[in-house]
Amino acid sequence: MTNQVPGRLYVVATPIGNLGDLSQRARETLAGCALVAAEDTRHTGALLAHCGIKTPLASLHDHNETQRTALLVPRLLAGDSIALVSDAGTPAISDPGFELVRAAAAAGVEVVAIPGACAAVAALSIGGLPTSRFCFEGFLPARGAARRARLEELKAEARTLVFYESPHRVRETLDDCTAAFGPDRAAVVSREITKLHETTYRGTLGDLNAQAATDADFARGEIVLLVAGSPAQVDEAGGDGHGGALDRVLHLLLAELPLKQAAHLAAKIVGARDNESYKRALKLKLE
Repeated sequence: MTNQVPGRLYVVATPIGNLGDLSQRARETLAGCALVAAEDTRHTGALLAHCGIKTPLASLHDHNETQRTALLVPRLLAGDSIALVSDAGTPAISDPGFELVRAAAAAGVEVVAIPGACAAVAALSIGGLPTSRFCFEGFLPARGAARRARLEELKAEARTLVFYESPHRVRETLDDCTAAFGPDRAAVVSREITKLHETTYRGTLGDLNAQAATDADFARGEIVLLVAGSPAQVDEAGGDGHGGALDRVLHLLLAELPLKQAAHLAAKIVGARDNESYKRALKLKLE
């Protein structure tokens, strides 16, 4: 008797708004598996029907993942291949799926990524804030006190911060971010990425906070909030905490622009404070 060859667990990214973003490889994988484990079977069922795919569905969400994992891993070990999807984007990234992936890998099942949309990465790619290092925080706590406490812990984080936020809480979150990080910290809000009404707002936390209070569209749709990391203090040797990025940008801009304008633009590019950028620009100008 030969040993049963395990199936594979495919972690399949699905569109975050535009159905055209579902790759051909993802379609073939969803059609070829024995089962699709979905966060919401109704939502995923509509996607599969749109693609003409008739693979059976099983629910796997925050409230049943432990129990469902115990049922799905034996099926994988018995030879069935299963596709894991969330409602939108990449499973296990602020979505269900982590427990199943961990259990499958621990059982010796091959776990294969079918990459695609991820709202956090999409927002970073168009945000214009530093992307070489970033800190993904997902959803902040819903309760105000817990949210403010978490933001206080992140106050000195030097990497670009990435948050997911619900539309009905975005104004409160911007209020709390402004209080924790200061109104001059550069930030970006991207809403409805890949959808018809996709909009990206850029400015300081103070700017965005003020705009959110007057623009009704600001609080509509799925939201990604990016906040520039804490700018390090400029030291006497001219280090700027951004790998020399502030000095490099200032040297280029000062050759073309007035000092104040160059300093302001450089601060936005590297995520530094305006006053720190201005002081450094003044020092470079005098050297």
